[in-house]
Parts: sequence; C-alpha cells; structure tokens
Amino acid sequence: MHGGASTGWLLMVLCAVSGAYCLLRTRTGTPQERRTARSEALMGFGMAAMAVPAAVLSPPGWAWAVYAVLFGAAALRALRPALRGGHHLHHLIGSLAMVYMAVAMAPAVTGSGGGGHAGHGAAAGAGGIPVLTGVLLVYYAFYVLGSAGRLLPGAAVTPAGGAGAVGRGPGGFGGGTDGGPELTTACRLTMGIGMFAMLLTL
Repeated sequence: MHGGASTGWLLMVLCAVSGAYCLLRTRTGTPQERRTARSEALMGFGMAAMAVPAAVLSPPGWAWAVYAVLFGAAALRALRPALRGGHHLHHLIGSLAMVYMAVAMAPAVTGSGGGGHAGHGAAAGAGGIPVLTGVLLVYYAFYVLGSAGRLLPGAAVTPAGGAGAVGRGPGGFGGGTDGGPELTTACRLTMGIGMFAMLLTL
C-alpha cells in the first residue's frame, strides 16, 4: 500500500499476527466457528501481504489480479451466510473491500514501469472511487468503535432483565453466534484498524 515504511511494517506485523491467531482457532470449536476462523485468517494474511512496504518488496502486476480473484471467491463463499446477518455480513464486506483495494491499486503497479510502486503520485492516480472509499472508511470506523466498546470493562455484563451487551447477539453489529473470547474480539479489532488504515492510503 502507499504509506510510510514504518506504517507498512506495523500493519504487516499486526495483520500477520492476527492471521496466525485466527489460523490457530481453526483447530477447535464448532464447524461454523472454524469456518469463520479460516475466513479471518485469510483476511489477516491477505492484509499483511498487501501492507508490505513497497520499498522492500514491489509485487508484480499480476499479484493484484490474484488478490482480486482470491477475495472475490471469498466474497462469493460468504454471500449466502451473510444473508443471515451477524459477523458473516462483515466477512462479505471485508472480502469485497479487499477486491476493491486490489483493483484500485493495480493501475499504480502496472503504470510504474516495473520499478515498484509509483509512490504518492501513483496513489493519486489509482485512488479508487472517493465515495466508495468514504463509505468503507465510515463502516470500518464504526466497526472499530463497536469492537473496542466490547473490550471495555463491564461491556459483557448483562443488567438484570436486560437484553445483553450491544452487538453480542445474533445479527448484532460485528456480533453473531460465533462471537469468541476477548482475544478474538481484539484480533477482529486489530484487523478492522488495519483495514481502515489501508483504505486511508487509497
């Protein structure tokens, strides 16, 4: 992505660690939980690969097409479960956002003459669709705030006679029946922050 090297390294490490944790989660839980963990691991590793600083590794032009196809397939796979809402809908939006970023970044790579990213000038040329980028930024901003709220002390406490914590139940924002422990929520929060930061670079 088109950002500073230090930012790219930080994003890469955070997303890779999140992906590794999600990969570990595929070994336990129900089939639905393992499927969710696989989707999140794919997202984490994909984001880590996209966040590698261009000065260190400049991906070939075809790499962006691979990203688009890979996450397009992930979006198709998430489409049916996403109709039920909950966290599956978030997976669908995340996969589509990855396809969008891959398509938006492809001209910057092909137009750089094979010498790497074209830096800030290419970012202005690729950029994507400002309105769509803005909508995705707003979505991830609310997702990050919602995830952070669930990590606050007392967020999981259910008042007497209450309906439970916001976003914990089926269909809740970022919730769903596969909501995991605090570490899983922190992992999702990290990837949400990473996606927000990557969208800012478009």
